[in-house]
Amino acid sequence: MSLCRCVSKLDKAFVIIMIERLQATDLRNLQQVKLQAAACNVIIGENGSGKTSLLEAIFLLSRGKSFRHSQPKRYVQHHRPSATVHATLSDDTSLAIQKQTDATTILRLNQSTVYNQSILTEQLPTLLIDPSSMDMLEQGSASRRQLLDWLVFHMKQGFHPQWVAYQRLLKQRNSLLKQSKSLTQVQLAELKSWNKGLANHAALIHHYREQVFLAWQPYFEKSIAQLLPSYAQQISLSYHAGYDVTTPLDVQLEERLAQDLQLGYTRIGSHRADIHVHWRSQSDMGVRDEQSKAAAEYQTDTTKPSASKEQKLPTLKEQAANVLSRGEKKLLITALRLSQLPLLLNDVPTEESVSQNLQTDSYTTTTPVVLLDDITAELDDRAIDILLSTLAKLPCQVFMTSLTADVLPIVNRYWLSPNKFHMKQGYLSHFN
Repeated sequence: MSLCRCVSKLDKAFVIIMIERLQATDLRNLQQVKLQAAACNVIIGENGSGKTSLLEAIFLLSRGKSFRHSQPKRYVQHHRPSATVHATLSDDTSLAIQKQTDATTILRLNQSTVYNQSILTEQLPTLLIDPSSMDMLEQGSASRRQLLDWLVFHMKQGFHPQWVAYQRLLKQRNSLLKQSKSLTQVQLAELKSWNKGLANHAALIHHYREQVFLAWQPYFEKSIAQLLPSYAQQISLSYHAGYDVTTPLDVQLEERLAQDLQLGYTRIGSHRADIHVHWRSQSDMGVRDEQSKAAAEYQTDTTKPSASKEQKLPTLKEQAANVLSRGEKKLLITALRLSQLPLLLNDVPTEESVSQNLQTDSYTTTTPVVLLDDITAELDDRAIDILLSTLAKLPCQVFMTSLTADVLPIVNRYWLSPNKFHMKQGYLSHFN
């Protein structure tokens, strides 16, 4: 049965494109696994059975890398030269990736070789919610930055070329910084040229990121209100560009050259951008409310002087990771990821808008693929119910894994015909 289908009652108005057939060969213990996919797919199996490897295969096809190991020799099956993943979408588009143990990569789109992973990524956007991502609040900035950049990549067409060019120049600059603690005049001139290029790219990268971040915030606030309603007024996001955006990056790089030479790498720039999750205590809220009232009085009473800079509301420094419990952090991270989907799909016609105009032409889009790995081990029943009910309302395809069949009653509540599989020792069968 074709998966060119619509969500809910939109069957005549909105067509979405999903994975229809998937094959993974020689990836970990998956010697050769084939499946016919539906809108919702549940893979049940014990630890080590290969169910996470199936999600890894989809992620590899979409991103060109594994979410578990960076080196292909770690996930290519032992004594095999390569791992291959192939998918056919419901519009008959075919995608394929082959990763060899020496990291050589072959990409194909409709049987033609392509040379840029971003081509496949655009065709197959994937969003991963897995146990390993539950530590992103305490980890370095890379995972949080990637969270934002995934959105920016799919929403701003001009972002990726700027990001690629920036990374190329950054690599050249860092290579030069590592060569010597002092540079020749020729090297300094070369460095100045790279600094200028980095500044130009950084300005555009920041522009794209900031636009998407501002659009993302309302969706995040809504997700927090659903998953952590008691803290809805206390948790907020902020975006940091990785450098002072009020001054061109090349000027700042010139000023910091001595320190960068000493360390052997570039300390500021778009590659150091971050998303911070702030926590505001009840006492902080009381102070801010009083200050807000005072500020309002100054604005309405012309006999009083304007509020000075010292009277501005204080910047909140406390990080949510330092306050929330382990379970609350899981819900917070789930909110971060879940809130991205409706933003990414905000141009998709809603059921209400279509019902108001029954003559609306058909819409076609490649739907995001959401990968949920072992969610029953990370989230409680209430959070799982909110997560799955939200996903079921969106035009997205879901692949989820579970140790047990306990999740099936919730799945059956929201999807009419989910595909259910059992994974055992790398072999996939239908779940009875």
